[in-house]
Amino acid sequence: MAEGFLNILKPPGMTSHDVVGYIRKIFCTKQVGHAGTLDPGAAGVLPVAVGKATRLVEYLSVAQKSYRLELLFGFSTDTGDVGGEVLEHLAEFCVPGKDVIEKKLQEFVGDIMQRPPAYSALKIQGKRAYALAREKHDVKLPARRVKIYGLHFIEQCGSRVLLDMICSKGTYVRSFCQDFGTSIGIPATMGFLLRKKVGRFSLQDSFTLEETAKVKETALLPLDAAIAHLPRCEIASHRIKPFCNGLSTGNIRPLPTENILRVYGEGNFIGIGRYDMEKHELYPTKIFRETRN
Repeated sequence: MAEGFLNILKPPGMTSHDVVGYIRKIFCTKQVGHAGTLDPGAAGVLPVAVGKATRLVEYLSVAQKSYRLELLFGFSTDTGDVGGEVLEHLAEFCVPGKDVIEKKLQEFVGDIMQRPPAYSALKIQGKRAYALAREKHDVKLPARRVKIYGLHFIEQCGSRVLLDMICSKGTYVRSFCQDFGTSIGIPATMGFLLRKKVGRFSLQDSFTLEETAKVKETALLPLDAAIAHLPRCEIASHRIKPFCNGLSTGNIRPLPTENILRVYGEGNFIGIGRYDMEKHELYPTKIFRETRN
């Protein structure tokens, strides 16, 4: 059975779930999942897990993400992008220049509080927020802390600005665009959105769905490809079998500085481990190597 990760170039117009359905047909398996949902109108990198790799999707969600985004001044919508219903429109306004924009961008770099858009996949009492919003319910999700590592001005053409953003999981670009507009007193919304990178998955190495259908298993990356952002830990050869059988192991050198580690034995990926800082013990969390008793 096929297993591993696919670096898919999601086209605009498809949901992330649509992509999963397409991959299921290619590999003839239901065991397919994706990491980091992309809005239907957005394009770019969508990591897709096949087979046992689906057990690692949760660890990929913490990886940094990189976007190319279009910021449009002069109007706002209920969805935060151009596909929504216009809530406010200014016939005339003074377009801010590059210097003003670059200076204001720096106020959004670092830890910020951000309110997710009403039209999002987050759940409220078991129901998707976007479903409630479509039913005309008053959806107001609580603000939460996210981190923007970098915002870079690319170019400006009238009221249209191109930016690059590097951010943490849970960051909504649509919310950023709205908040940025509010900060300078001009309504703003997101135009197009292109995701350039998720962890080690980059745009230049991605496959279209058509390419994936042609090469199939050739496009698959190994299980540990998606979690290269996690610290690596190598355990002694004589501890491999006990660790795979559920026993902890100690004497890890150098001492880990983080709790979640990708674990290797004799150079081969074994699985995910949780390191207890107080006990100096590494406990198996998810094992991918079979052993014989």
